[in-house]
Amino acid sequence: MKIFKLLIFVLSIVYQSHSQTTIQWKEQHPGIWKAIVGKPEKITLLSAANAKPNINALSNLPKTSFPLDKPDIKVEIIDHKTYLRFPLEKEEQIFGLGLNFQTVNQRGRILNLHVDHYGGKDNGRTHAPVPFYVSSKGYGVLIDVARYITVYAGTAIRTDAKHPPVLRDRNTDKQWEAQPYSDAIEILIPAEGANIYVFGGPTPMNVVQRYNLMNGGGYLPPKWGLGFTQRVPTLYSQDDILKEVKSFEEHHFPLDFIGVEPGWHSMAYPCTFEWDKSRFPDPKGFLQTLAQKGISANLWLNPFVSPVGSLYPKIKPYTGSHTVWNGIVPDFTMPQARQLFKDHFMKHHLSIGVGGYKIDEVDGFDSWLWPDVATFPSGTTAEQMRQTYGLMVQNMTGSWYKEINKRTYGLVRASNAGASNFPYVIYNDYYSHKDFITALVNSSFIGVLWTPEVRASKTAEEWVRRMQSVCFSPMAMLNAWADGTKPWSFPEVEQAVNDVANLRMQLLPYLYSAFAQYHFEGKPPFRAMNLVEGFGFKSTTEAGTFDATANPYAMTIKKDIKDQYMMGDFVLVAPMFAGEKSRDVYLPQGKWYDFYTGQLVGENQVIKVTPALDKIPLFVKDGGIIPMIPVRQRAPKANETLPLTVRHYGTAPNSLQLYDDDGTSFDYEKGQYSFTKLAVTKTTDGKLRGEIATPPTGKPFGYTKEIKWEFMTSPTN
Repeated sequence: MKIFKLLIFVLSIVYQSHSQTTIQWKEQHPGIWKAIVGKPEKITLLSAANAKPNINALSNLPKTSFPLDKPDIKVEIIDHKTYLRFPLEKEEQIFGLGLNFQTVNQRGRILNLHVDHYGGKDNGRTHAPVPFYVSSKGYGVLIDVARYITVYAGTAIRTDAKHPPVLRDRNTDKQWEAQPYSDAIEILIPAEGANIYVFGGPTPMNVVQRYNLMNGGGYLPPKWGLGFTQRVPTLYSQDDILKEVKSFEEHHFPLDFIGVEPGWHSMAYPCTFEWDKSRFPDPKGFLQTLAQKGISANLWLNPFVSPVGSLYPKIKPYTGSHTVWNGIVPDFTMPQARQLFKDHFMKHHLSIGVGGYKIDEVDGFDSWLWPDVATFPSGTTAEQMRQTYGLMVQNMTGSWYKEINKRTYGLVRASNAGASNFPYVIYNDYYSHKDFITALVNSSFIGVLWTPEVRASKTAEEWVRRMQSVCFSPMAMLNAWADGTKPWSFPEVEQAVNDVANLRMQLLPYLYSAFAQYHFEGKPPFRAMNLVEGFGFKSTTEAGTFDATANPYAMTIKKDIKDQYMMGDFVLVAPMFAGEKSRDVYLPQGKWYDFYTGQLVGENQVIKVTPALDKIPLFVKDGGIIPMIPVRQRAPKANETLPLTVRHYGTAPNSLQLYDDDGTSFDYEKGQYSFTKLAVTKTTDGKLRGEIATPPTGKPFGYTKEIKWEFMTSPTN
């Protein structure tokens, strides 16, 4: 009898350590299915982000059915770990899986998704290792778990593969491949369960929209957030900063918000979050002076509390076992820690007019942040804390501003799934211009914003090319914290830099409307070409060069479109890089026109362009409608009424919904906003005519009723 009981016990242990789970899918929201497998942990990425879905907007997307064959999705729990398997077709491309800097199509890669400072390789360790992928077949998958998960994106071949690769002899077959075709994406989660979401399409853009809308819709920045920002050197005083503002005015250069670096603290690294009295003797007066000039202040911080700060003894019981730069680490899963931070920040910052924050050092390196052996009083593990800390700080600080009905816009070093509706743009200390553009492309798949910030350059050519890129990104920022550079630091290209900054300011109505699409429809304001209808390019591979030491298997080289992107629905941006005199641009289906001249440049083809140094290549889709305002040094304020010029490109009739609100508050969530239709139609004799609908009564609309129409390609009647 004892032997029989022992046998039953052993068998039960074996069953618990290796069991296949039946997956039950439930449509959670329109076109979004959820499955709970195993025993999900309490702390997840989405629970940390705490987003609320926009059900109405989700309901407006095309109806879709479950996009995969359910029996082909497998889950096993083995040794307290979860093994997931999803099918993968032969020609399928996979996008997303974190903020990658060098690759767009992630098929054939192994990624360990781990919040970290980007270290120069697309290996999963990055600022936003979002475990969400989008397929070229028009579906998406999200793994909602706050762990370091490993994704084998079509790299491993199972013995029971449904579609095994062709067997080839390397000795005689030139088509032999070191990495044969794999028909599965496999994911290893070091936990006993997870929440899994599958997103329907039918297009990749619809998938991204559903993902963003499930997370509340994209963030709509204040208008000033889309202007230009300069971050000043670390030890600048309030007088130094006011002189900096004056120098911008003297150079007639746009400036909407100023970045105040660590010297504003009475101690930084770790931080007190209290003003240094020698450099900022009157912080309230300083902020009021900036506000009178129409400028907001954004304060640098990391959330690690200094022993000399007044917050330290209060929050000490709610902090982790290890320090970061001698600062204690608050456990923000605990409401007590969040409340203490809120009280402190409301008193010292928000109540006197601080406009937002730059949240630094919440990403990595491992030798700087808390180790994985750290413990926290809530019982949250160090790994879970690492994966969610950036989310929690964004959610917490963003909620403070919402409580006082004031929009903010800032910078952060770490994010993850569920972040679409947070008022933050990711940045880092890596500084490859080309890779920055690839990151901007990839950000559109995973519901985050990214800025290819400018800090320094070796030449005037590099300077102007970097400035052009940053002016066509979510945040136009010069980060001069270390060396004090100015937009005019290279006098020989000062005019070119000024021109592109002014162009961004002119395009604010178009850009603001694109961000409104992000919020209300889930469409990223800056988006990969792979999300554009009619973009037929597929990632290609080239045979690698055989080298007995460096590349003994002649591994193939993958080619992506990773250096161009769309801004809104109509504008294609193709940045130039230092040393380049020309570049290729891949145009989707339909006719495309030069932004500056209105001339036809091609359709559904590759073109080569050779722009002047003072021009970033920009192209507009046939029928593109671009609303613009006059050149100005500040973003439009509430109750301002501005003249509007509307450009039309090509010959196709079209329309655009021009968005407006007060530009500063959350009153738009209560209906205080306007969408006004701008339309171009053809008359009976074939000429083009521009029309604007009557703006809604009693809603914000900051433009004159008389509009100047510019038909860049065809004359009007």
